[in-house]
Amino acid sequence: MQLFRSLQYPNFRLHVFGQSISLLGTWMQRVAISWLVYRLTDSVFILGLVTFISLSPSLFFSPFIGSFVDKHKKYKLVFLTQIGLMMQAGLLTLLVYMKWESVLWLSILGFLQGVINAYDVLGRQSLMVLLVDQKKDLPNAIALNSSVFNAARMVGPAIGGFLLSEYGELVCFGLNFLSFIPVIGMLLLMKVEEKEVVSVKESTWRGLVEGFNYLRHSPHISSLIILLSLSSAFVIPYTSLLPAIAKDMFSGDADTFSWFESAAGLGAMLGAFNMARLKSGANLRYGVLFSAFAMGVGLVFLAGSKMLIFALLYTMVISFAMMVQNSSINTYIQTHAIPAYRARAISYYVMAFQGVFPLGSLLVGAIAEYIGLRHTLYVMGGAGIMVSIAYYTYLRLHIHRRLFKFNFYERDGSEA
Repeated sequence: MQLFRSLQYPNFRLHVFGQSISLLGTWMQRVAISWLVYRLTDSVFILGLVTFISLSPSLFFSPFIGSFVDKHKKYKLVFLTQIGLMMQAGLLTLLVYMKWESVLWLSILGFLQGVINAYDVLGRQSLMVLLVDQKKDLPNAIALNSSVFNAARMVGPAIGGFLLSEYGELVCFGLNFLSFIPVIGMLLLMKVEEKEVVSVKESTWRGLVEGFNYLRHSPHISSLIILLSLSSAFVIPYTSLLPAIAKDMFSGDADTFSWFESAAGLGAMLGAFNMARLKSGANLRYGVLFSAFAMGVGLVFLAGSKMLIFALLYTMVISFAMMVQNSSINTYIQTHAIPAYRARAISYYVMAFQGVFPLGSLLVGAIAEYIGLRHTLYVMGGAGIMVSIAYYTYLRLHIHRRLFKFNFYERDGSEA
């Protein structure tokens, strides 16, 4: 079946099976941490602050890590990061078991997870090319990988919400610790043929500068990264407000919060399946444009919704559009960046997505404390619409310049 064609490759199949189980635990832990922080503090700002701390390594370290990943074997790096993430999950479980949970300890362990995850994400993204033998199937593999991630996002919070209500945070954290066993086992079964990395005597700073210069001379990639940065700052952080939306806007509990997370996961999974259906050569940049606009409009409707069922529907639409936008950008970079700079280009993608996102979470958390939750969602929706209009303007100018150059050379040739 064409939709699942990348599963024909054994290494990618092992990757998908391992991640399917591990990501369920990851999403259960994320739901439990968000709810635990909000339960301890009853503050949207503190919730955003903890999110910022846990994801800030992607902002500050990703470009440097990209240079590191380009010069080291990806498979070994991913294997080590999975062990590190398992140890972090074990420490978090122990912390809650001993009843030492506090915002300080959650922030420290969140930062540790963020550092390891920054290496893991870049290593895994760069490894993806080696798991699929035919490059033409890479976009399908990226889309299916996103489908697995978002299927877990749909199911994980639903399970996590039930476990939170019945047994508390400890069970969620413990199950996440155990979920790393399958993914490590699948990594051990892989047979990845990875070329020896040629050691280049180049400082990390030099590698960062070269990656930046590459993007500076690749306007299509850099424009997408700029769009993603703006989206991560002003639009995507709506996900960090979901506990407050569930509790304050709809007088809900942990179950209500899990419904929102599951609705977001369902929308994102449908978006990933939509990406998997795309044929080679599809115009990904216009997909980015329309999805960015849909995210802004969806947030405006979410802000004005009074009924829970419609709020869940709008959340699903927003996440569908977010998945299409981010997956399109990721696929474009993976398929257009030259191999020598691929990890560094991806590192800027990760910085724009996971790195700017915590800053955005901190910002929207502070705004929500000041002007209220609904007004903040209206502001975020308006920002999303403006970002899409700005990117539309860029595309129109690019098309105009290209047509002008084409007509100029055609005219110049005819006169010759």
